[in-house]
Amino acid sequence: MAAVRRYTDATPLHCYRLGGGAAVVSLDGGGQVVAKEGAGPNAARAEATGLMWLGESGDVPVPAVHGYGDDWVVMDYVPPGPAHPEAAKAFGRGLAALHLRGAPGFGSPPPDGPADAWIGLAPMRNEPHVDWPSFYASTRIEPYVRTCVDRGVYDTDEAAVFDAVCARLPELQGPPEPPARLHGDAWSGNVHWSDDGRAWLIDPAAHGGHRETDLAMLRLFGTPLLEHILGGYAEGAADAGSPLADGWQDRVPLHQLFPLLVHTVLFGGGYARQALRAARAALG
Repeated sequence: MAAVRRYTDATPLHCYRLGGGAAVVSLDGGGQVVAKEGAGPNAARAEATGLMWLGESGDVPVPAVHGYGDDWVVMDYVPPGPAHPEAAKAFGRGLAALHLRGAPGFGSPPPDGPADAWIGLAPMRNEPHVDWPSFYASTRIEPYVRTCVDRGVYDTDEAAVFDAVCARLPELQGPPEPPARLHGDAWSGNVHWSDDGRAWLIDPAAHGGHRETDLAMLRLFGTPLLEHILGGYAEGAADAGSPLADGWQDRVPLHQLFPLLVHTVLFGGGYARQALRAARAALG
């Protein structure tokens, strides 16, 4: 593959597909890399810059990026392994430290990352905002609700529930926090358990946001050993002098709205009902 030759200076020998436009490629000098085709414009750049931003501190392991262009990103391949409690707790502590590295603003992209990025197969806008409520409402709730209304997924009354959430975000958010350095798509499939006994982050939708968003995403789709992860996170955040604010568990539905709306746009069906339930739960 041309991208592998370009970014590794090695000759690819053979590959096998992983799905999602990615393939594991064996190299003539030994070792393996993952070559991944972007889901759309800027997707390869968004993923590569996100990985580099998340990985620069070493708080949580992420695959090293060999290079990227308009259409492809080439990164290290990390062989899979089993999940175990020690790795989960260490991952939680590392994630707390990573979040506290901060970001220039709510909605800011990684350095050199595009404003028009992606979360999975859905477009996602990254642009800095002065506070989390304005960012979350204008770029993480309202655009996806409009799409759903245009497609007939939600009627006017149902859309009004999301409007109410956006209007009340300043009071619903809990104590204001500085922008955190987020993975942005931290569902269970993007926590990769490796054969070296660690938990890695892959496939980011990285941006500056609220740290409770990553934690809510971990809970949404059943991440293995979640309580060990959250325990490690709580320890790490407390040791750093930045424990999670009281009531963060009650705000999980609020932070799950974004991924649920993305899934509603992409897949419809039960996700639409789940997003609406989360919006009503967020309102209390």
